[in-house]
Amino acid sequence: MKAMILAAGKGTRVRPLTYEMPKPMIPIMGKPVMEYLIEDLARHGFDDIMINVSHLPEKIENYFGNGQRLGVNIGYSFEGYIKDGETHSTAFGSGGGLKRIQDFSGFFDDTFLVVCGDALIDLDLTSALRKHWQSGAVASVCTLEVPLEQVPSYGVVVCDKESRITSFQEKPSVKDAKSNLVNTGIYIFEPEVLDLIPSNENYDIGSELFPKLVELGLPFYAINIPFTWIDIGQIRDYWDANQQLMNGALRDVPMPGKEVRPGVWTGINVSVDWDEVDIQGPVYIGSSSRIEAGATIVGPTWIGNGCHVRAGAYLLRSIIFEYTRIGKDSIIKDSVAFGRYCVDRQGNTTQADDLNIDWVSDARVKD
Repeated sequence: MKAMILAAGKGTRVRPLTYEMPKPMIPIMGKPVMEYLIEDLARHGFDDIMINVSHLPEKIENYFGNGQRLGVNIGYSFEGYIKDGETHSTAFGSGGGLKRIQDFSGFFDDTFLVVCGDALIDLDLTSALRKHWQSGAVASVCTLEVPLEQVPSYGVVVCDKESRITSFQEKPSVKDAKSNLVNTGIYIFEPEVLDLIPSNENYDIGSELFPKLVELGLPFYAINIPFTWIDIGQIRDYWDANQQLMNGALRDVPMPGKEVRPGVWTGINVSVDWDEVDIQGPVYIGSSSRIEAGATIVGPTWIGNGCHVRAGAYLLRSIIFEYTRIGKDSIIKDSVAFGRYCVDRQGNTTQADDLNIDWVSDARVKD
C-alpha cells in the first residue's frame, strides 16, 4: 500500500536544532523520529512511501536512501531549486505537495495514508484503514481525545453522532471549543480527493482541503482509536518526547544498548568510573562517551555517542547530543545540549560561544 510522509517544513519552532537538520531527522533515543514512523508503516503493509523534502533534503535522502534497509520502497519529491550552488526551499504546502506528486506520475491510484514526519505514534493503522473503508469515506482524519484544557494547542475536529465531520476549529479557547477531538495529522484519502487540489499552488490540507470537503458534503469522517501520539512541534515537545520514551511510554520502543546497571544502558566502548559517579536511571550513555569521576546524572537523561562529561558536572532530565563536552562543575537541567547551544524545555536558548563560558562545547575540539 502507499503512503505519503510530509517532511518539507523548515521546523522553525524547534530551532536551533533545525539549523543543521530537518525536523524529521531530529534524533529520539538515538535515531531520527521519522525512522520510527517508517518502521510503523512497514509493519502495517505500507511499503511504497513518498516523502516530500525541501529543507536540507540531502540529510533525509542520504540517511533513508531507497528504503531497502527498512523493508520499504522510498521515493522523494524535492520542493525547491538550486542556484549558485545553494539549495532554496519552495515548499508547496501539505496539499500542494500531494498534488505535485499526483500530477507527475499518478502515484496515488488507490486508498493511501498521509502522515506528518515529526511525530511518534503507535496507532493501529490496519484498524484505522478498516474503519475508513467501512464508513465509505473519501477522506478520514485520525483524531484523539485530549483534556479540555489542552484544546487551545490543537486543531479541533467537530463531528456528528456518526463521526461524520461537520466543521473545524483552529486552536479555540476552552470556552469556545465544540469538541475535545483533535487533528493528529494522520489522514486516509481516496485518490479522487486530489482532484479538489489546484496544481502548482501552495495548498494546505487542514485549512483549505478539509473545509472544501465539508462544503461539498462529501463523506468525510473522524476515526477515533485510542493511541499514543507524541508530537515534536516545539522544543518542549521534543524534550517531553524523550522523557516519555525513556520511561517506556511507546510500546515496541525498547532502550538500545546493554543494561549495565539497573536503569542504566550503554553503547560499546564507554569510559565510566562506576564507583565514583552517581547515576540514577533511566540513563543512556552512548558509545565512546566518557563520564569522569564526580559527575552526577539523573534520568531520564540521554547522552549521545562520543560525549565527554567532566568531573563535577550535574545532568538532570536532559538530552545531550553526540560529541558534546559538558564542562567541569556545569549544571544542565531539563535541557537539550546541542553543539554550542543549550536550550531549556521552554525553548530558551543560551549560546555558549557568545557568553564565553565552558559548560557546553564540541568534544572533538582539542582543549
